[in-house]
Amino acid sequence: MLGAIVKLFKSLNANSHPGEIAHAVCLSVLLGLMPKNNALWAVLTVFILFVRINKGALILLTALFTLVSPVFDAHLDTAGYAILMFPKAVPVFRMLLDIPFVAFTKLNNTIVMGSIALALAAYIPLYVLTRLFIRLWRMLVIPGIVNSAAYKGFLKLPFVSKIAHISASIEEEHL
Repeated sequence: MLGAIVKLFKSLNANSHPGEIAHAVCLSVLLGLMPKNNALWAVLTVFILFVRINKGALILLTALFTLVSPVFDAHLDTAGYAILMFPKAVPVFRMLLDIPFVAFTKLNNTIVMGSIALALAAYIPLYVLTRLFIRLWRMLVIPGIVNSAAYKGFLKLPFVSKIAHISASIEEEHL
């Protein structure tokens, strides 16, 4: 977990493409809010891991959204119920459940359907906001932190030097 945190902060500060981080944030909303006890989550996770995104951000933020997902469950349930009970969609969902192995995706679960709907609806606005955040972070926050006396003193702490050593070893592994 420490490695994922280090990778996330390195990517925020490095020249890595902001789009990779923004896509990771958006996809982590989908994976974090969706219940984990279905085949759809497993299939999406495998496919997402093959996409070129920041994996550290994906893992860390998926864990974060998983922790806060119970707060959203009531809203996801309401939205999912509305989608599943939409009169013109009911026959489609019934047909899908008759197909072998589709029932394992639990598309008929209101929270699964609500989380898919929320993630799809929030994808573009969240992507744009994340790209804006990364730009502001790199232009305004990082120069102020790096030049501060507190940061320079913080780097001299033994625990921080240990994290820097871990970060350097992770970087060497990927080169």
